[in-house]
Amino acid sequence: MPLRVAVFLALAVLTATGFLVFPGHTWLQSDTQIYVPILERLHDPRLFEREIIAQQPHVSYTLYDETAVWLRWITGQPFETVLAAQQIAFRFCGLLGAYLIASSLGLSWAGSLLVAACYGLGATINGPSVLTIEYEPVPRGSALGLTLLAAGLIARERYLWAGVAAGGALLYHVPAVYPFWAGFLVLLLRSKPGERRSRLRILAPVAAAALVLFLCAKLQHGVGERQAFFTTLDAEQARVMRERASYNWISLWAAHQAEQHLLYWLIAAGAMWRLRRRIPASLIWLMGGAMTAGLLSMPASYLLLEKAQWSLMPQLQPMRALLYITLAMVIFGSAAAVAAAERGRWWESALWLLPVFGVSVQTRTVWSLLDGSLRAATLTALGLAVAVALLLEAARRRPQAGRVALVAAAFSLAWLVPGFSGVRNYPPLHHAELDDVARWARENTPIDAVFLFPQAGRTLPPGVFRAKSLRALYADWKGGGQINFLREFLPLWRPRWEATLVRPFAGAADLVRFHSLGITHVITEKPVSGRAPVFANSRYHVYTTR
Repeated sequence: MPLRVAVFLALAVLTATGFLVFPGHTWLQSDTQIYVPILERLHDPRLFEREIIAQQPHVSYTLYDETAVWLRWITGQPFETVLAAQQIAFRFCGLLGAYLIASSLGLSWAGSLLVAACYGLGATINGPSVLTIEYEPVPRGSALGLTLLAAGLIARERYLWAGVAAGGALLYHVPAVYPFWAGFLVLLLRSKPGERRSRLRILAPVAAAALVLFLCAKLQHGVGERQAFFTTLDAEQARVMRERASYNWISLWAAHQAEQHLLYWLIAAGAMWRLRRRIPASLIWLMGGAMTAGLLSMPASYLLLEKAQWSLMPQLQPMRALLYITLAMVIFGSAAAVAAAERGRWWESALWLLPVFGVSVQTRTVWSLLDGSLRAATLTALGLAVAVALLLEAARRRPQAGRVALVAAAFSLAWLVPGFSGVRNYPPLHHAELDDVARWARENTPIDAVFLFPQAGRTLPPGVFRAKSLRALYADWKGGGQINFLREFLPLWRPRWEATLVRPFAGAADLVRFHSLGITHVITEKPVSGRAPVFANSRYHVYTTR
């Protein structure tokens, strides 16, 4: 079998294990709770006529919605299937990009595969609340996979194909790619004239992608969005945003989260310096610029959002660029470990691998590994770092058998990390009773029915119900996140939230009040005294408000 085919198959196996085992994937656990009603309404305008998040979409400046609707129309498959297929494809792109970066450093194909596997474990970026590998099929995850592929192609001097990948990333999620372009600008400024002409080839497909994005935004199917980019937040907007979306406000972050990103930047920069005799100059400036853009996003966000109150900042969410620092630390740290092993320094390999595994075995800050609160995770990171370092040393001594062992180790990480550390990337959410009540609502209530979970508070089951039942919710906490993107959403959502979900549910007396608000059905976990449910199972009771 040709080596190129074997590598592609190995990366496909890593993609599958990452999707099915660890870091895994979710559906209707986070932002898909928002995207699915929007997509369903774009697909069938009869749905969600009374759902405020579907009436106020924020998908004009992405081809995420058009692609999903087209694929559903062509294949006849539900959105869950067509979005999962895209998610798998873009995860493969990210792994291929990590492999190309590693191989551009002169590492063996087995060592490069190990680097890709380390990246494939994913990491939680504390503070801005983002991931290096998204669990859900959301635009940011698609764009990041394509952006990493573009970086790998630049490292291999395939600039035209890098432009195709970067253009695709732009089509999916503009805010996710700005650190890449910051790094590319640094690369152009550091290029010689002959190199600059070659590297500018990347701009042709990107310009075409930008034109397509502009035209699609102007010709948005169905209802478009009205966004104000050059205004300031009023006091009430800022107050609610600080409560509902505190991850955008660095002054509200937990202690030592900002320092963690500086530490990761130093480790990534140290790994790049250690690889300085191997690393292509294009990769130094590209990734170094992207990492630094991520680091600078913290003071920039503080000044532009918290001081200047610029309304674009909650939409752009610039501090999510910090994921480029962790991403670079994992890729270059694991590559430095492989390179150290080639020199017979297994202990140095273990030191580089320690932070690489440290970010994957926990979802809190790195400091939690030092205070003893995550003993199993700490021991897992240490054990894996030493074990893989010794395996790399064995591969140096016996290359043939060592390559097989490295491939086996790369495939095993997705089981070893959660198995020994006990890390859980996301809590269980779906259950049969929730599916049951959603199915009942979809089959037995009018298409314009409006539901409320008055006892749900800030929990996520209402959003799952909305997407599966294809019925509107009057208000829910997750849906309130749209205040980041649409200025007009706050006066729609906040009065609904405060009128129904802030105060304790008063039973039958509240049903009359809810009816006056336009709510047709209420779903509770406890029976309502004096009222007979129209549907009930072991967990939920459904009442009409008439």
